[in-house]
Amino acid sequence: MRLLFNIVFIIRNQFYYKNLIIMKRKPHLSFWQIWNMSFGFLGIQFGFALQNANVSRIFETLGAKVDEIPILWIAAPVTGLIIQPIIGHMSDNTWGKLGRRRPYFLVGAILASLALIIMPNSPYLWVAAGMLWIMDASINISMEPFRAFVGDMLPSEQRTKGFAMQSFFIGTGAVVASALPYIMTNWFGIANTAPEGEIPPSVRFSFYAGAAVFILAVLWTVIKSKEYSPKQLDEFNATENQEKKDNKINYSEEPLPYSRFLKSSFFWIIGGLILSYLIYYYKLEAELYILTMGCFAFGIIQLITGLFTKSGKTKNGLVVVINDLYKMPKTMAQLAIVQFFSWFALFAMWIYTTSAVTSHIYGTSDTVSDLYNDGADWVGILFAAYNGFAAIVAFLLPVLAKATNRKITHTISLIAGGFGLISIYFFKDPNLLIISMFGIGLAWASILSMPYAILTGSLPIHKLGTYMGIFNFFIVIPQILAASLLGFFMKHLFNDQAIYALVLGGISMFVGAFMVLFVKDVDAPKKAKI
Repeated sequence: MRLLFNIVFIIRNQFYYKNLIIMKRKPHLSFWQIWNMSFGFLGIQFGFALQNANVSRIFETLGAKVDEIPILWIAAPVTGLIIQPIIGHMSDNTWGKLGRRRPYFLVGAILASLALIIMPNSPYLWVAAGMLWIMDASINISMEPFRAFVGDMLPSEQRTKGFAMQSFFIGTGAVVASALPYIMTNWFGIANTAPEGEIPPSVRFSFYAGAAVFILAVLWTVIKSKEYSPKQLDEFNATENQEKKDNKINYSEEPLPYSRFLKSSFFWIIGGLILSYLIYYYKLEAELYILTMGCFAFGIIQLITGLFTKSGKTKNGLVVVINDLYKMPKTMAQLAIVQFFSWFALFAMWIYTTSAVTSHIYGTSDTVSDLYNDGADWVGILFAAYNGFAAIVAFLLPVLAKATNRKITHTISLIAGGFGLISIYFFKDPNLLIISMFGIGLAWASILSMPYAILTGSLPIHKLGTYMGIFNFFIVIPQILAASLLGFFMKHLFNDQAIYALVLGGISMFVGAFMVLFVKDVDAPKKAKI
């Protein structure tokens, strides 16, 4: 009898502890819960899509030359480089009435909506460039915590689906936003031309509509979604971190020795100064100083980090972010290379498609002509098309990833994007460019989901916000490089023919596709369901 009692007792305890562990795992969310928590991306992408499709047009209208456009765009990547890791670190350590990430969604949405209203009313080129800086900073405040939000709310086996849902809203929002100037003109009869130096009314009203959608979409997510309490997150994270340790994914809180930062800072500072002198001596393009001064600035940041570490101020936000940068997981470092080539291509496309299509296919660079503005409107439709394709295939990517794996899915997608960009050179009929956009749309959908799904599984769960911000370095650095070099290439290699920037972007996509093959997807074997 006693033996039977002991057997029952052991079985009961095993059942209890098994269920206790299950209770500490994040529950699966329903389709509509994932929908609600991702809906804000619809508004965020309205802002980005209006920016991507129309800012080069605004700059040219206000007097910018084609080789000056990249340097004017520099605000966007530089802002992301600075803002995203700061916001990521802050949101990791925030808790209030609205939760952890949602306060940043809301503040960024309010500021971005105001910037969208002001931007198309810029009277001068320098005002438009400044407003791009403010608008991009505000959008980044909203966007960065959304990436970490997926890691906070979804169990690991649902994260691919979560990022795919974000891709769907990004594509859907961009379809409408990119086409808005065309819709304003062709559906509502609003003029798409204006006197020299003025932004066409169709563009201005599009930005006003974008501001309204941005704030309303983010409000939907803030109101309809909830966040787990700090206590619940601690319980969930304890279980997930243990699983990561079982998979040999470890993270040390111990700061790196100060000597490492001080030694490294010397080489970055001296290297930046020497390269700056060479640019000055050989009278090269001024935008190349962005690269050299970036090296110098990174050296200074490391010097400050080393001094803080030496004095024992290891909890300082700057010290934490730079330490985490040096301690990034191997998977993240491998993905960084893929991201570099992917986003170099995207940035070339965003800043040069208007100039490439209007000059190479429509045969004009006269910004006040009907032909130029028809071409610029068609670029908006093309951008809407590739985003529409991205929205359609967003939910097919998890299926393909399940049938193959996430690496193969991303490789195929980037190859399609490379062919899409290069094909623009060969098409003479604007309508055929829709075919190009299909490949670009497939690449775009994958870029917005697969790297993040692969990355999240390799990160310490309590550092999601910080590492998502750091991961953004490898999105904005190639954009800064593009902004620094493409103007130089345009003037000295491409004879001001913007179409060659798109061809270069296609080649860059191919390189990114090849580099995906070397990425280690650490938790892919455990993904029985996506």
